[in-house]
Amino acid sequence: MSKGRKRDRSASGARLLLTLVALAAAAGPAVAQEGNFLTNMFKYGGTTVPPSQPKDVEPPYCPPVEVAEGGAALQSYGGKAGNSSALRNQITFGRLARECAWLQDGSVSVKVGVEGLVLLGPAGSAGRFEAPVQIAIKYGDKAVVSRARKMTVAIGSGEVQGMFSLVEDGLVVPPAMAGDYAIEVALGAGGARSAPKKRKPAPSAEAGAAQ
Repeated sequence: MSKGRKRDRSASGARLLLTLVALAAAAGPAVAQEGNFLTNMFKYGGTTVPPSQPKDVEPPYCPPVEVAEGGAALQSYGGKAGNSSALRNQITFGRLARECAWLQDGSVSVKVGVEGLVLLGPAGSAGRFEAPVQIAIKYGDKAVVSRARKMTVAIGSGEVQGMFSLVEDGLVVPPAMAGDYAIEVALGAGGARSAPKKRKPAPSAEAGAAQ
């Protein structure tokens, strides 16, 4: 190849390089959000920038769970109420929890978690017990939603206590009340009651005569 042709090719290559540099300068610096392949891969997990997301919605008002006055504990006695030696069992609340989420219409869905304990007293014995639990969403003095549940607790021989847990979902607060409401729980009236025991059949007259 002649030296003239080599010079022509070198000159063409130089002009092409200058053209590319000029185009890059005219385009300005690379923008990572729009065209930087490696930046987009590491930052967004893909070659393109994802569409902008709306700002996070502020979480709904979600007050702590309160225990209604007089509803924190229930006692069952075998004799005179208030006599500690005659106490059969006592129910009390343990941990209380709640979770709130917006619904599409602006109302709030509330989930309430309740843990409780049934404790045998001096006059108590092993068996199955019912723990009545009331859960309510209140707006002022008015109950907007109310649920009643009976939890069964088994206490075996040689044990002195048993636990129960309850998760109540789908308690809906209307939009107009979503900024000022209360979550309330209580142990319902009646106390923990032993499940009824099967009675032994009375001996027949013939059996009595045989003896």
